[in-house]
This record gives sequence, structure tokens and C-alpha cells, in this order.
Amino acid sequence: MKMISQRSAGALALVASAALVLTACSGGEPAETAPAEESSTGALKIATLLPQTGSLGFLMPPVQAGIAQALVDINAAGGVLGEDVEIVAEANEGDGADITIVEKGADDVIASGASFVLGAMSSSRTLHVVEKITGEGLLMGSPSNTASGLSGISPNYFRTAPPDSVQGNALANQILADGKSSVAFMTFNDDYGLGLRDTIQEVLEAGGAEIAYGAKGEGNEFPVDQTSFSAEVTAAKASGADALVIVTFDQIKAIIPELVAQGVDLSTVYLVDGNTNGFEADFDPGTLTGAQGSIPGAQADEEFQTQLKEIYSAEFGGELVSFTYAPEAYDLVTIVALAATKAGATDSASIQAELAAVTGANGGEECNTFADCAALLESGEEIAYVGKSGTGPLNADNDPSSASIGIYKYDESNNPVFQRAVEGAI
Repeated sequence: MKMISQRSAGALALVASAALVLTACSGGEPAETAPAEESSTGALKIATLLPQTGSLGFLMPPVQAGIAQALVDINAAGGVLGEDVEIVAEANEGDGADITIVEKGADDVIASGASFVLGAMSSSRTLHVVEKITGEGLLMGSPSNTASGLSGISPNYFRTAPPDSVQGNALANQILADGKSSVAFMTFNDDYGLGLRDTIQEVLEAGGAEIAYGAKGEGNEFPVDQTSFSAEVTAAKASGADALVIVTFDQIKAIIPELVAQGVDLSTVYLVDGNTNGFEADFDPGTLTGAQGSIPGAQADEEFQTQLKEIYSAEFGGELVSFTYAPEAYDLVTIVALAATKAGATDSASIQAELAAVTGANGGEECNTFADCAALLESGEEIAYVGKSGTGPLNADNDPSSASIGIYKYDESNNPVFQRAVEGAI
């Protein structure tokens, strides 16, 4: 699967098996970074470390579209320091229990000559390689990592997705607002699953709800590579809970048929960003009607959705049906390009030094496009880039200081429909 065409991205060098996206928890001490390389004014080079295979593959199309559109917009405005931005490597993060894939992917992006590594999508994958990549002095950023443990993990790591504390709070409060007082969890044993489950549970319990099954410490989590869920569904149903929260990735496609087979009312089901996807082609109409889910980030506006659909069709020959993390991917590339423009250099250290500034951490004039922001920078102005995802300036932990969480409800065609946005500070 190719990532970006030469037409839209300029020179493209594919490394390893090419192609192109979320999330999770755990902590770690900030990694030491290697001495910065000498300042460079060559072309800005980006490598991607994204899920070309595995259960996160369904998130790839919108992220591919977001990156592609950002490159088109940046290069149409003259590029960075007069040169087109280049994608020089597309490495695979994989998923599941096999960590050798992401380890090889980390080696590939380090060897690529890139100044910025976009990825990984899975928080657990990022946690596994972030010290290795940033320790080489490379800048790394994700559109979808939500693990609280990644906050401040390295000066060379940042993200445009908010941590789990924001999404977990929003979804838990939606469950409470719906009048649910007893909740069951089905959670896979992954940093993302455990971290998000724990946050949701904490808010639910503070709001007076009880956890009837799958609570922290009970040991009911299942392996990431499990494919049959009869026992878990039976136990969740037997708990008598009036709501079921499912924290997984693509495992949801095996869980839903089991829920149906056991007569669970799917309108009582709540999903998260790792599995809130369109299932029109997967299940009978009406299967998921009334189920709800949360997705971090702003809802892509109609004009941006049209752009994403068109560029995905043109570059990848498919139909784009989801926009999850497309705004965040677009903003990642744009923020890095603006930081390089402000720094007057394209090496990792120079870009990192200006990341927070171009997002408005020091104030500045608000701007919404690379072209407008670059023009202000070139005239000596401070800027506050407010991008497609609508997040606030980067804070001291390199997290967005504020973010929006979308609440979605499934319609008769098994597609999630945006209901409202919940704003949250981080």
C-alpha cells in the first residue's frame, strides 16, 4: 500500500515494505535524547511508523488522507524553506503480541534520514520504541496516542490527540447522563485498553455507578490476539449491568456477533476511539442502532471532509468513509512544517525548539492554514496555529492543552453519527 504519490509529496523513497494508524497507557521516565545534529536547511524529511497490518488497519485511510492533504497544502504554498516536504520512509508498527515488527519499523525510520517520525498509532507501540527513536535525537509525534503515560515522556515526543483522561471523562459522563448505574467492561490486555478502562471506571464510580464486571484488578481482561469471546459476553451479560463498555481495536468485529447471538441489547453498548468505526458492510442493518462511542478530536467540517475524500480517491483509489484522526494527522505535519519555517532549519532539534511556539504557547496571531501562518512567520510575527483538530497550544508535557471529544451514536446503517462535542482541558 503506497502512502503518498510523487505528485502530491515530491520525492518519495520507500523503505522496507511500504504503506501506512492509536492509542494506550503506561508510563516511563523521560528518555534522554542524543546530541542534536547540526542545523540543516535541506528538504524537510518525514518518516511514518503506522499500522500497515493488523487490527488498527481500519484507521489507516483517514490518517493517510490527512497526511496527503497536508503535504499538498504545504507544498502548494511553497513548501518549507523553498523545498517540498518529502516522505522518505513508510515503516510498519504492526499490532498484537509480536513486537518485532515495530522494532524493525523503528530501525527503518531511524535509518531513513528523516527529521520527523509520524507515529506510531497505537500507544503501546509508541511506548515500546519512543525512547529508542527520540534517543537518536529524532522528533516523534502521533495523531492518535492517548496513553496518559506518554505525557512528557521525552522533549522529542508530542501528540495532537488528547490523553485518555479527557476521552475517558467524556465517555463516562455520557454513560452517567444516560442514567446508567451498573456497568460492565470488556477490555483487552493492552496499555491502551487498561489505561482507558481505568479512567472511565474512576469517573463512573465517582458519579455513583458500580462496576459489575471487568473492573480494574479483577483479571477479566483478554489477550490482544484472542478471537472468540463467548465466555466474556456470557459473564458481562450475567452481571446484570445496564451498560457495556468495550475497549478494543478491531476485535470488536468478533465481539458484536457474539453479543447478538446472546441477545444483548446493543443500544446499551458504549465504544471508544479504537473501535468506533463504520460497520455498514459488516453487519445486518440495525445491528448497532443506538450504540454510542467516543472519538477524540474535532469533527471534520464539510469542506475538509470533501478534500479528504477527493485526495484519498485520487491517491489511494478508494472511498473514504471515516475521518477519525484525519484532522490530527493533518495538524501534525502542518505544525512540524511551521516549526521548521520559524526555525529556519529542518533538523529535529531546530524544529522541536519551535513546536510549542507555533501552536500559540507564547501567544501570537491566530492563523488556520500553513500559507497564512508561514506568511506571518516570514514577516517576523508570532503565530498561534489553530488547525483542523481544534486543539489548544502544546503544554509543558507536549500534549494539546485543550481538546474536543466527539460523542457518536450509531444509526440504522451501523455508522456512527456525530452528536455533540465535549470540550476538555488537559
